[in-house]
Amino acid sequence: MRDNASRWLLVFAALSGAVTVALGAFAAHGLKSQLPPYLLGVFETGVQYQAWHSLAIFGCAILARILPAKGVLYAALFFVAGIILFSGSLYALALTGIKWFGPITPMGGVCFIIGWVALAVAAWRSA
Repeated sequence: MRDNASRWLLVFAALSGAVTVALGAFAAHGLKSQLPPYLLGVFETGVQYQAWHSLAIFGCAILARILPAKGVLYAALFFVAGIILFSGSLYALALTGIKWFGPITPMGGVCFIIGWVALAVAAWRSA
């Protein structure tokens, strides 16, 4: 079970990393002249957080093969949710200008925080 989950997380992390690069290039080349600086910054913040947490998911997927703790997998799932909610809402806000997406962003941030805490707890318990 854990190896299968780890494999899917590795696939997600790799695809998310590829999407991150594409979105970063899109922001730098396609959106730079289309969006006001504030919204371009919003979009770029989404890209940065997606990049960091794609790497975090990759690390969790590798750790899940080493550590017996379910907390590592939970951390990765919270990172996935964080990317969808945090980065996704920032992309939607920047591209549409609809302010309704703004309140979703903190929920993604909370998911990121929970993921990091879950990872810390799993590491602590693994000793």
